[in-house]
Amino acid sequence: MSADRRRPSVRPDLVAMEGYHSPQVTVPVRLNTNESPFPPPAEFGVELAAALDGLAWHRYPDRAATVLRDGIAALHGLGAEQVFAANGSNEVLQTILLAYAGHGRRVATFEPTYALHGHIARLTGASVVEGERDEGFVLGADEVRRVLDEGDPQVVFLCSPNNPTGLVDPPELVRAVAERCAEEGRLLVVDEAYGQFAPWSAVSLLSDDLPLVVSRTFSKTWSMAAARLGYAVGPAWVVAELEKVVLPYHLDAVKQIAGSLALRHAGAMEHRVGQIVAERERLVAAMGALGVRVWPSGANFVLFRPADGDGDGVWQRLLGAGVLVRNCASWPRLGGCLRVTVGTVQENDTFLSALRAATAA
Repeated sequence: MSADRRRPSVRPDLVAMEGYHSPQVTVPVRLNTNESPFPPPAEFGVELAAALDGLAWHRYPDRAATVLRDGIAALHGLGAEQVFAANGSNEVLQTILLAYAGHGRRVATFEPTYALHGHIARLTGASVVEGERDEGFVLGADEVRRVLDEGDPQVVFLCSPNNPTGLVDPPELVRAVAERCAEEGRLLVVDEAYGQFAPWSAVSLLSDDLPLVVSRTFSKTWSMAAARLGYAVGPAWVVAELEKVVLPYHLDAVKQIAGSLALRHAGAMEHRVGQIVAERERLVAAMGALGVRVWPSGANFVLFRPADGDGDGVWQRLLGAGVLVRNCASWPRLGGCLRVTVGTVQENDTFLSALRAATAA
């Protein structure tokens, strides 16, 4: 660049930030990104192809995503005005933070947890106050009270099941946090990207009187990671605020059609969830028998730590055997920890065989 030209600078608070990513490596068994191991039902593909054949490509999509929101609302026994749909649950989170966070505001997270909660909050200009889970990665009520008292956040994130630990927050904790947020004018966001694998959902707590929003995704249980479709459910007055900041026509017609058609196959989705949960429990038992530390999970993945703490070495040996899992060393307090997605029976057997060899090395 010549001396008389200067590149524009980004915001000062972004200079030291890095983008969020996970390794993408071509291997026979990829169990690092919590995708569904099963494709959608064959009927879904046929229905989608037929619907797209009649799509008016020269017209903008329905800005209100009426059919899709109606379908999601019916799934949860809610009104369509209580549903906000977006390009994956990450855009849902971004929209919430654009509306309720931003410069001069604070967002609370409880580490270790999903990194994008804090990352997106900082991108909006907000500051992040971080609480701590206990030694078993359980979130205690006293710690939540401390963070709310000392940090004074406008938005509070709970992740249940938590990523990457897999633990599920109990109903009494979530209800207590929601009640306090209602008393103090805060917004509680419960990230349930893995909610269908858990024994209970915060959707059951939704009320017009509670500032509670639950985010979900089609990526995991609906086998639609390629579509990038997510949504939030909550009070209609929250959804109305989100509609103010989202870009016009942000949800394309193909995505709206795909999501609406997927909802017709709820029975198949529930069957897949049951299969994955059964395989998750088989993995937990088998890994425990190998002597690795395993944390209980309500999601479609399992967090574990080799007995010798050499997570990096085990990760590398697994990769050498053609199995990719997630190395969680970059998360706070997760040194030596790895996370494995529940795959098919065959994939899980391959993983267990490779883990047995990797931990015996």
